[in-house]
Amino acid sequence: MLDPQQLFARLDSLGIAHRTVEHAPVFTVEEAKALRGDLPGHHIKNLFLRNKKEEMWLVVALEDRTVDLKRLGEVLGAGRLSFGSPERLQRHLGVAPGSVTPLALANDLAGTVRVALDRGLLEGGPVNAHPLVNSMTTALSGADLLRFLAATGHEPRWLEFPL
Repeated sequence: MLDPQQLFARLDSLGIAHRTVEHAPVFTVEEAKALRGDLPGHHIKNLFLRNKKEEMWLVVALEDRTVDLKRLGEVLGAGRLSFGSPERLQRHLGVAPGSVTPLALANDLAGTVRVALDRGLLEGGPVNAHPLVNSMTTALSGADLLRFLAATGHEPRWLEFPL
């Protein structure tokens, strides 16, 4: 599993521009809003989910989106979704609760986690995500996030909100 410095090296090797700021650890969107100051761009929430077939999903949405898990499961064709356990999160993405991020897909070498992205991420400024820990925030363009996902072998499904 990568650490933040290894992740930054991976982004550099892909030619992906990124900017990182350090801050106190945050565990919720509300905490992040209170601590981020004037950090421009999209701020996200990341849901690590599973279904009864043991399929894993990482859903990345703009932070203020309301996500109805029942409807989300229907839209994705995944059936009933629930949150993955901290152990499952660590095993598949190599991060702890509060540090869930699309950048953790670099740790999913087997490609078992499916990813779904909010189409709203493509509009406007950079996407702000944790670089595997919740005490830092890394900004990269939406296009570069897609390049990163492609490099990890993850093809995103696109979500239109409201679901």
